[in-house]
Amino acid sequence: MELGTWHASNRRVGTALAVALVLGCTAGTEDRPTQQLDSLQALDMSEPLCALPEAPRVNEAWAALGEMLFKERAVSGDQKVACADCHHDGHGLADETPLSNVEGRRATLLNAPTMYNVVYSFRVTWGGRYESLEAHLDDLVKNPDVMASTWAIASEHLQSKAGYIERFQAAFPDGLTPQNVRAALVEYERSLVTPNAPFDRYLLGEDDAISAEAKSGYSLFKMYGCTSCHQGCGVGGNMLERLGILREYFDDRNGGRPADEGLYQKTKNERDRHVFRVPSLRNVARTAPYFHDGSVRTLEGAIQAMARFQLGRELTLEDTRSIAAFLNTLTGRYRGKPI
Repeated sequence: MELGTWHASNRRVGTALAVALVLGCTAGTEDRPTQQLDSLQALDMSEPLCALPEAPRVNEAWAALGEMLFKERAVSGDQKVACADCHHDGHGLADETPLSNVEGRRATLLNAPTMYNVVYSFRVTWGGRYESLEAHLDDLVKNPDVMASTWAIASEHLQSKAGYIERFQAAFPDGLTPQNVRAALVEYERSLVTPNAPFDRYLLGEDDAISAEAKSGYSLFKMYGCTSCHQGCGVGGNMLERLGILREYFDDRNGGRPADEGLYQKTKNERDRHVFRVPSLRNVARTAPYFHDGSVRTLEGAIQAMARFQLGRELTLEDTRSIAAFLNTLTGRYRGKPI
């Protein structure tokens, strides 16, 4: 299936939505097709969201090394840039500025999104151009505007840093190699799952886990049609969609930047212009500013903008606040600790 067939011009709510829901709510069960079939047969279309599962089983030694490498500037070609320079710990592994501006690099073209729960997204990055964490990392490492490096160069740099040779020897039979540097980073990214949010507990039967206002906000979220794009365990992240379905988002600047072209940058298919991966709303209250361009600074502003451009609605302040209260309940915990 071509990537472009996922967005609004070729998608109708119904069977496609049901499949997306199952894919979201059975994430991590790829080796259990019978379970997915049972989920499809039992699917309740009135309940489009489901609790986020625990992280997939990971190699803890690899993931611990990967966390170190995520913060390690020696991975970059000039040893000046780390992944954590754009994906900030304490800000939901996103960037609190619209575009990242790291010393020695050009400002990024896109807002750095959260890395949490990325393992459950069906495409990586705003434009949806990568189908795996590995492909995404490979491109970032060699990109001259990001890491400007190679896995071989990263491995060489790490061999001269105290402790890395010993740590890799303890984690991998063949020690510190370019392939193992890559594997450790991928394993860390796979571990970045944030279950046990208040809304998860509510879905699992703990009725008082969220407030009455948040419950009202969730009802509005469904009633207004937000769940046609934001569904499954990730509350999004499982499809591509055009930004500006019912009102033109790019009128003010005519979509003039390459960063605004979305999936079109990969396919060069006109129907994919301004098509982006629908972001997961997990931990959304922690990751402002919003959208691919970081142009909206508040959660309430993002809610109103999405209602306007995607649904053709103008929300009241009361409804906006209720939906924001619901979205605040999607903040989870990483390895049992608040993010």
